[in-house]
Amino acid sequence: MADQPPTLTDQLLKFARTTPPQDAQAMMRLSLMDWAACGIAGAREADFTDFVRANRGGGDCTVFGGGTAGPAAAALVNGTLSHALDYDDTHFAHIGHPSVAVVPAVLALAQDVGAPMEDAVHAATLGVEASIHVGLWLGRDHYQIGYHQTATAGAFGATLACARLLGLDKHQMRHALGLCASMASGIKAQFGTMAKPLNAGLAARTGVEATLWGQAGMTAAADGLAGPLGFGPTHHGTGAEVTPGKSPWQILSISHKFHACCHGLHAMLEALRDADIDLARIDTIRIRTHPRWMSVCNITDPKTGLEAKFSYAQTAAMALLGHDTGSIASFTDAITQDADITALRARMRVNEDARLSETQAEVFISMEGREMRRFRHDLMAPMTLDARSAKLRSKASALVGQAQADALWQATQGDDLAALISILSAG
Repeated sequence: MADQPPTLTDQLLKFARTTPPQDAQAMMRLSLMDWAACGIAGAREADFTDFVRANRGGGDCTVFGGGTAGPAAAALVNGTLSHALDYDDTHFAHIGHPSVAVVPAVLALAQDVGAPMEDAVHAATLGVEASIHVGLWLGRDHYQIGYHQTATAGAFGATLACARLLGLDKHQMRHALGLCASMASGIKAQFGTMAKPLNAGLAARTGVEATLWGQAGMTAAADGLAGPLGFGPTHHGTGAEVTPGKSPWQILSISHKFHACCHGLHAMLEALRDADIDLARIDTIRIRTHPRWMSVCNITDPKTGLEAKFSYAQTAAMALLGHDTGSIASFTDAITQDADITALRARMRVNEDARLSETQAEVFISMEGREMRRFRHDLMAPMTLDARSAKLRSKASALVGQAQADALWQATQGDDLAALISILSAG
């Protein structure tokens, strides 16, 4: 009988022994800074006070804003708070937010066992890459049926990252992934509620717990992820072909958010970033976007700051009128009723265009005198690490202030994990 091809679990076990390439590690360090800034701001802005108090428990792992918890509880709290503002990194092919599930799990265990920064970065890089590949393997059917890939695929990425960090052997790691298959969960019905960021926190906690149980000798199905009646076959996974470790790594196509609103709006906002338009001469503005976003972020008449974050017309008007869409503070109830913005919104037309990808948008502005201006952007357009670093440092400054943003930059680019932990604690 011919040998059976390796399952995704087999591939992940082999991949877990890989040393990430330098460019992947560099991207991970940028996402680490972005994750930390989002978490610090999330702890300040979002009202999760009672949740944090109830879930700390005992232990010495730092949680955002101060206090400590056990590693599993710290991963839960920090994963939830870092996704509270929905401003953290995403991956369009994976359809999820990679860092919020993986990084809090890795940092909690790294602090618990005294692991060095380099080991934490290696583990997080592998975990993020693994979560993206699991997301690709599960495919669009899994997402479309209602599962939240940040939580489901993210839990497997968090488990692999934690298992790598603690040095689990192949046998223990296989069982940790099998245990994760019984715990990974998260549904899109929670979008728009506090349970959406909780999904990320639960994935991070699962990564810690599944790893510790596997290390302690608890056994599970030999292939709880990809085997018969495993997670993929029972959760509408398509079983798409993936190759973890193949160059270029998927982490290099992570998309960071530079606007404090739905990611479906970002290509349009980037297209308008450098638009030099005489607003008095505008006749109509036509926005073209991928059909997926029409039911996600096309609220035509927003009344609240939250609704503004899901409105093409509102955010386009804000951008053209000079409001900072990268600032959380810009999205208020009052700004939806601003007279200049509502007047400009009335000239907007938003249409779907299946020829565009989910990361592309086009804006056509008709001016008096038959003049037409066209703007286009693709979020997947190449961006150097230096350019990305500059944009992320500016974003962090807007979220947590210049001094703390500078400290985060130094800590995430350095080799002292304690320096980063102290910033998270100060909040």
